[in-house]
Amino acid sequence: MTPRRYELSDFEWAIIAPLLPNKPRGVARVDDRRVLNGIYWRLRTGSPWADIPERYGPATTCYNRFIRWRKLGIWDQIFDAVSKAYDGDLQMVDSSSIRVHQHAANGKKGARKRVPPLGTSLTPDAWGARGAA
Repeated sequence: MTPRRYELSDFEWAIIAPLLPNKPRGVARVDDRRVLNGIYWRLRTGSPWADIPERYGPATTCYNRFIRWRKLGIWDQIFDAVSKAYDGDLQMVDSSSIRVHQHAANGKKGARKRVPPLGTSLTPDAWGARGAA
């Protein structure tokens, strides 16, 4: 399989591979790296699970492992390990940096401004964000 733009690098795979559960009994597993790339493809594109390309294995396998690993806490371990390997220097994109559709851009005129609940801090350090260096 030739590496594609957003697939795991060999360095990332070397960090992640030891963290994954390994059940040697039963039917041979579909390659974990391939399935992880399929899960990341789905999360990155936002498409339905059924639309995962065949090169990543069966869509049901990707979905089942995603759910199973979520219940086991594997994703937290993966994100912690990759973050430590990159010395915590990861960049994230969340919905606050995505442009809104033109029809949703304007608020209703005369509407009350929403105020956060009392005691809510609006500083970046309140949710774990680091300041720009």
